[in-house]
Amino acid sequence: MGRFPSFGRFLFFWERRNHFQNRENKPLIPKGDVNNAGGTSAVLYLATHDSSGSQTSSTLSSHEESTRASSRNVFTSRAFSPSSWSDYILKYLLITSTLLFTVLGLVTLVVGLWGLINKESFAQEKISGIGTDPMLLFMFLGLILALLSLMGCVGALRENMCLRTFSAIILVLLEVQVLAVAVLYSLQGQIENYLRSGMLAAMVRYQDDLDLRFIIDEIQTGLQCCGADTYRDWGINVYFNCSAPGVQACGVPPSCCIDPLENGTVWNSQCGVGAQQLDEFSAQSVIFLGGCLGSISRWINQHSGVIVMVVIILLGVQILTLFITDRLLQKIRWSRAQHAINSLGIS
Repeated sequence: MGRFPSFGRFLFFWERRNHFQNRENKPLIPKGDVNNAGGTSAVLYLATHDSSGSQTSSTLSSHEESTRASSRNVFTSRAFSPSSWSDYILKYLLITSTLLFTVLGLVTLVVGLWGLINKESFAQEKISGIGTDPMLLFMFLGLILALLSLMGCVGALRENMCLRTFSAIILVLLEVQVLAVAVLYSLQGQIENYLRSGMLAAMVRYQDDLDLRFIIDEIQTGLQCCGADTYRDWGINVYFNCSAPGVQACGVPPSCCIDPLENGTVWNSQCGVGAQQLDEFSAQSVIFLGGCLGSISRWINQHSGVIVMVVIILLGVQILTLFITDRLLQKIRWSRAQHAINSLGIS
């Protein structure tokens, strides 16, 4: 052997090659237990096969892929674990809020229905004008709010796919509100003209529609105003026109009066009689001279910050509802996927 060193190295190399081939044919770690073995020992064992070529590389890559997949499964299970305390908090927060809005919707529905019944709007002689009754709007909004909120409450409580429909409707309503805000902002120069036209039309029907009368009286009393632009605007009403034959001719409603209560207790319906015939200096001690459109504009300017805050809060509540609903939908999908995997594993 001393005379043939190269031959000895060749035999030694041949024996090492046979030894590694035998180890590959009979690995220390069985194939079925590769995934269960420790990551460090498996990597060390595979690293000793310098001469195994492509088989060792493919084994290492498959081991790395399985390790990464198991890591992803662990992180996924942790992120969407059904036992996460945050999911329970979001779930019961959504249930509570939708339950409250359901009650609010039912109350609004009952108020609208009570208003229609109290005014006998379902009577045969009044049924033709029920389409323009404001109480009908209360009923419609209350019904929509109650049904939508009840859908979200049941979907969150039962953890079913009703939440998907609830989320889609909320998203549509949110888009409509954002579009309405944008349109109102772009048409703010024309809003005053629309308000003037609407108020003049309401003044024409003041004596014929109890709802319009109540709204106009509340506006004039609350904002201390009379008419649209001036108190003389009441001349467009057939009862307050100076050519009218009744007692109210050339007068204004009692809600225009500075002191509409006689002796502080009784409503004086005749306090505005003949006010249109007075000049402004004489009329200012009896009625409000300024129109309601100017008072409305001043009120909006004074409370613009509060209005913006209310709009932001309403939009924020809806966006938060969408976030909670999306989170619960992810949890439902994860739970169904886990149930399907478990079913396949058992079968």
